[in-house]
Amino acid sequence: MTGYRLIIFDWDGTLMDSVGRIVSSMQGAARDCALPVPEAAAVQEIIGLSLATAMETLFPDAGADTLGRLTERYRAHYLSLDRTPTPLFHGVEETVRQLHGAGYQLAIATGKARAGLDRVLAATGLGGYFHASRGADEARSKPDPLMLSQLLAQLDVPVERALMVGDSCLDMAMAERLGMARIGITWGVHDARRLAAHGPLHIIDRLSQLPDLLRI
Repeated sequence: MTGYRLIIFDWDGTLMDSVGRIVSSMQGAARDCALPVPEAAAVQEIIGLSLATAMETLFPDAGADTLGRLTERYRAHYLSLDRTPTPLFHGVEETVRQLHGAGYQLAIATGKARAGLDRVLAATGLGGYFHASRGADEARSKPDPLMLSQLLAQLDVPVERALMVGDSCLDMAMAERLGMARIGITWGVHDARRLAAHGPLHIIDRLSQLPDLLRI
């Protein structure tokens, strides 16, 4: 599997093990607003969407004021109240460093907003390895492929030379709509069967498998 110049990663559930905190923070926000608490599986299904779209999906009967309050409480839980750990997955830092050192351009396409993405890039020390990134408040929510198109244009890379790596059907569908090659990973929110429905080149169980696939 050669010929690629740009590798685009999702963040939550792909590089960072943040699914647990997203779930518990969303459930905490619902409690704070006296709304039915969504099941963990329901929250996992919205990971990767922009926060506004996620809230509308999980709480379809909530009005604008309630959605605003939910968003406020979710951010409060995620940033300070909820202490669920959010480490990088095993091998992420080493693999990102290896890909960067091999000359690949690296980018991020995430459901996080810009402020949240910048915060985790700084906290993990990975920011210097990525040449570009897009958050959900800078494009349309996944699975719309706009953020991928923006990254390709910014880095001047044709779609056939780019590869998307992600853990969810949203990631796979986003790349699929643009005709971009994609690799699914199994340690996030969706299993191999669901990822396979979107025709990925490969489905891997460890990020450290990626350099071997790229023949580094």
